[in-house]
Amino acid sequence: MNEHGTPPQGEEVVETGMPAYGSTAVRLDRGHVVGTGGLPQRFENPGLPPHIPRMADLEEAAAKRAEKQVATFFGISALGTIVFLVAYFAIDIRTQVFIPGIGDANLSNIVLGVSMALALLGIGVGAIHWAKTLMPDTEVVEERHPLRSSEVARDDVVQTLNEGASGAQLNRRPLIKYSLGGALGLFALPFLVQLVGGLGPVNISELKHTLWKKGDRLVRDPELTPIKASDVTIGSVFHVLPETIKDSQHVLEDKGKAAVLLMRLDPVDIHVKKERDWGYEGIVAYSKICTHVGCPVGLYEQQTHHLLCPCHQSTFDVTEDCKVIFGPAKRPLPQLKITVDTDGYLVADAPFAEPVGPSFWERDRT
Repeated sequence: MNEHGTPPQGEEVVETGMPAYGSTAVRLDRGHVVGTGGLPQRFENPGLPPHIPRMADLEEAAAKRAEKQVATFFGISALGTIVFLVAYFAIDIRTQVFIPGIGDANLSNIVLGVSMALALLGIGVGAIHWAKTLMPDTEVVEERHPLRSSEVARDDVVQTLNEGASGAQLNRRPLIKYSLGGALGLFALPFLVQLVGGLGPVNISELKHTLWKKGDRLVRDPELTPIKASDVTIGSVFHVLPETIKDSQHVLEDKGKAAVLLMRLDPVDIHVKKERDWGYEGIVAYSKICTHVGCPVGLYEQQTHHLLCPCHQSTFDVTEDCKVIFGPAKRPLPQLKITVDTDGYLVADAPFAEPVGPSFWERDRT
């Protein structure tokens, strides 16, 4: 001990009146009382670091400069919003521009996207710059009460648990205890089997093929009435299914894969020979199932001949064999080859030549 009654660093002492973590033996280590196991007993509050004033806190000119910078960012946001509104009404949605490295792109989409990005970016950067330069940055500490319950409360909880176990007679009835443990343990197995079994082999044929086959009439969904070529006018859209859906044993599954969109274009607007050959006098049929994650593609823009998926905005150009022109989808919508029968009704001339819907591991394997 020194003259102040404090043991030197490293000297071990025993203090019976101090709570300890598994032991009452403690040592002094750099001003902190530490248990023999190395766990801290108590710490001195280091307090908050000294506040470092910013330039705007010290000079009004710097604060004015920061104010102008924040206002500039907000002005950029306002300008972006104005450009967005003007472009929305002024730019023809069919106007295309060539962008190096990307190719043809819709001018309206580009201007709207860039202007909206500027509007959002200006607000975000302006708000952050405002907070970092002008708003108060002094740290504040709110003291918390001790979280550890009192010894009386802790003892009451232990006593309550022991009384509950005693009342349930778990110690006196080991048969119940062991049978309950076995039942709960086995109860988890069905979930594990379902999880592992769901990752096992699947019938790839069900993924690669739909109900469509050569000669199937195209029928309206949900009326299931056949469609004549004369019923399909330019700009109209039909949601169709194969006529054999009436005999399906798994209607929902088969309908989810075989759903097709039927529309008619002016043949001069179709730019791909294969699309014209697989259609009939400008009438073309494409899978309704998006090649991204399988959402139903149900929005048709008559003026632009675009099909849109409402889930993630994948956009397909019907004049270009439904190739992807925007969004996360990576493959065009598969086309169903169609013709007419002797009665003038539209029929499938062949099943889909490729799997419909999202990709899967075995999609391109024979």
